[in-house]
Amino acid sequence: MRVAYGVSVLAAAMRRGGADGIGNVTRELLHRLDGAPGLALLPFEYADEASGCIPGARAVGRFQPQAALSLATGLTFPQMQRTLRGQVDLVHATDHYVPRLRGVPVLATLMDAIPLSHPEWVAYRFKSLKNEAWRRSAHWADQVLTISEFSRQEIARWFRLPESRISVIPLWVDARWFETPEEAELERVRRDYALPGRFFLFVGTLQPRKNLERLVQAHAMLPANVRRDCPLIVAGRSGWGCEDLVGRLEGGGLPDVRWLSYVPDADLPVMLALATALVFPSLYEGFGLPVLEAFAAGTPVIASSAASVPEVAGDAALLADPMDARGWCEAMAALADDDTLAGRLRESGRARARLFSWDRTAAELAQLYGQVVGR
Repeated sequence: MRVAYGVSVLAAAMRRGGADGIGNVTRELLHRLDGAPGLALLPFEYADEASGCIPGARAVGRFQPQAALSLATGLTFPQMQRTLRGQVDLVHATDHYVPRLRGVPVLATLMDAIPLSHPEWVAYRFKSLKNEAWRRSAHWADQVLTISEFSRQEIARWFRLPESRISVIPLWVDARWFETPEEAELERVRRDYALPGRFFLFVGTLQPRKNLERLVQAHAMLPANVRRDCPLIVAGRSGWGCEDLVGRLEGGGLPDVRWLSYVPDADLPVMLALATALVFPSLYEGFGLPVLEAFAAGTPVIASSAASVPEVAGDAALLADPMDARGWCEAMAALADDDTLAGRLRESGRARARLFSWDRTAAELAQLYGQVVGR
């Protein structure tokens, strides 16, 4: 089965120096699926010329002008149609850029419905126009793929799609997150980032839905000795909508909170292994992969009770209302003080993470490819 596989978001992230979110998922799937029995992947980029970031990627023309033409006239994407004609059996649009094509089925991955359900959490020009165009473009797909039952319900509601056209395949945890780091690696990461003996770790891009502001408030409510013993370490790029918080992080105005900015992907498993706990207070997630990665690393997790996160975490994490700073303070205090609780969460977390395997994801995705092509 010849599958054209979208890598535009991944290529853009690599040009900036590192991938996260959609880029990470796209990269992991590309590496895992490439060369799988019965599959031949053709990576493609929405560009006039391929960036060279992804070996073998083919340029299929820029997305925006082709999408605008299709929205206005009902025609297919002209350059993409010509480039892929006769070359593939399926197009997998992995990164929210859904093409309109003829003669080849399209599977579109939509991680969530955030721009439609919470437009206040996205920042770009002509928001209403672009959101409506995105909603309409989802209908060009023969089938939509998402990553949680929560996201399936959200996409059905906000994109006005029947649930029968939306499939769910959860994300997975790569085997590397289960590996116990060598002592030398632990010492290197601790030294390179000047990490204390104990700390709470937040991982994610700084933006409103990640709810870091309330986490900082909750950490400040801890008794002074607990704050000093378990400072809050923030690992993630500055996004948008958190300018005041970023200013305080950069200016040292938050005692016992330190911002590392972007941490390379290779260092994150080691950093998680060193952490006292991962704290994940998101207001909205389509899945919440860092929760599973912390589970695999043997790190206790305090997670949000909102959106898809309880679906992913099961009973292996302490769950707290993301709007309740006092509740988060109490959960952090309990975990910092109770080695038995921490041990139980490590054990249950690892067991939970093993349920989300690459083998399961690959088998389900290959089956879905076959179903969509078979229609």
